[in-house]
Amino acid sequence: MFYSHRTVMAVISILTGFIILSTAIPGAARTGQAGGFDAGPTKDQVVFAFGGDINKSFVRYAAALTGLARPRVCYLPTASADNVYNINYFYEVCHDLPLEPYVLRVWVSSYYDTLSFEDILLSMDVLIVGGGNTLNMMAIWKAQGIDEVLRKALRKGIVLAGGSAGSICWFENGLSDSRPKELSLVDGLAILGFSHCPHYSSDGNRKKLYQEMILAGTIRAGYGCDELSGILFKNGEFVKAVSLNEKNNSFCVSVINGRIVEKKLAAEKIE
Repeated sequence: MFYSHRTVMAVISILTGFIILSTAIPGAARTGQAGGFDAGPTKDQVVFAFGGDINKSFVRYAAALTGLARPRVCYLPTASADNVYNINYFYEVCHDLPLEPYVLRVWVSSYYDTLSFEDILLSMDVLIVGGGNTLNMMAIWKAQGIDEVLRKALRKGIVLAGGSAGSICWFENGLSDSRPKELSLVDGLAILGFSHCPHYSSDGNRKKLYQEMILAGTIRAGYGCDELSGILFKNGEFVKAVSLNEKNNSFCVSVINGRIVEKKLAAEKIE
């Protein structure tokens, strides 16, 4: 059957408009995939990002995402400079959960540490990144090659999770307090093709600045997560939001017709 050039161009225009619409708003039916994801993974590639630092409920939820009876869960406290109190808190959180806890320290010595970072990380089922200074963490990861190991872990099907600095790291960039004086943007691993703002409703300035950056086109549309709320992604796409209570929520923030649109995401309550 013969179609005129005008008809063909009209169909292309409609289809292009549909693709742009469906990828522009996080939380829509299709959000698009980031470059960190394989086109055809043999296992779901899972990222669980939450707005605050780790707690027992989020660790339990991340471990359950593996579907294993007793998964190996590794905590990465890089952003807090391998802070001993944070490490002890992680072990305290895990002591009665059905999992095997591990910690990856980056302040190491070849005299005493015989396993590589890759050996350790790729032997795990879940990797949970803690909060702290995102900028310093990203610099250390790059210097040590951990950034590339995390991409390998993703492709292998290891669950990636974390809150605060540990959630910004999975996105293209995020609003962080990693520099003196004021909040600023810090680049992540771009595994998820969106921007991100943890601690979203903790103060008005953080939310306001994040929305202004999206409106100005400085960063892409993205997700804001309150302290006790998180978002699950599979293969680069939004799946659902979860929360520990009704007061903490996650939001998708985008620009429609030149105006900021903040969409509250319906959340599954977890304990």
